[in-house]
Amino acid sequence: MTQGSGGHATGAGDGVVGVGPWEGAWPDDERLEPDLLREGDRRNVVDRYRYWRHDAIVADLDTRRHAFHVAIENWEHDFNIGSVVRTANAMGAAAFHIVGRRRWNRRGAMVTDRYQHEHNHPTAGDLATWARARGIRLIGIDNLPGSRPLETYDLPRDAMLVFGQEGPGLSEAMRAECEVVLHIEQFGSTRSINAGAAAAIAMHAWVRRHVFDQGV
Repeated sequence: MTQGSGGHATGAGDGVVGVGPWEGAWPDDERLEPDLLREGDRRNVVDRYRYWRHDAIVADLDTRRHAFHVAIENWEHDFNIGSVVRTANAMGAAAFHIVGRRRWNRRGAMVTDRYQHEHNHPTAGDLATWARARGIRLIGIDNLPGSRPLETYDLPRDAMLVFGQEGPGLSEAMRAECEVVLHIEQFGSTRSINAGAAAAIAMHAWVRRHVFDQGV
């Protein structure tokens, strides 16, 4: 993987993630981290960010994040939260919001939460107040009676996609704050799908609607 004139990254090889120490002339780029150049970069980042400082990556992401937010209820320390946050990073969410317990299971996030903006809200009402003050509309995702199909709903651009926990789903308090609750159509025998998988489908639906369909 070439990293500019006068030097290059040594390949990791053998299935190892990342790149080894920089070889050749030292690059003149203030975005790069000297320790990573010396020791190699094994982080879970795309190739364009190899050797970049953490704050430089966040600053670059901030120039092109999408308009949607993601909120996850955290009443029972759900292990799926990390997976939702990891997908939020991959889909370029503006930020993610944890509702309920401030501490959450970060293992599934694979450190991607460090590159996102995190907000914490004690209750569903607190989340709703924060969002409405900024013109962001709360859209619940759950397969509840009376919910509408995600596939045919015109997702708003300034949306907060709200997810409950594995099992109980959205709390009653959160449902009351959402302007609509959407479900994902299913065609097999299972009653529901994993919360992390549902979140990924919903986020990608927003991306399809507002990035690809609009040519943004």
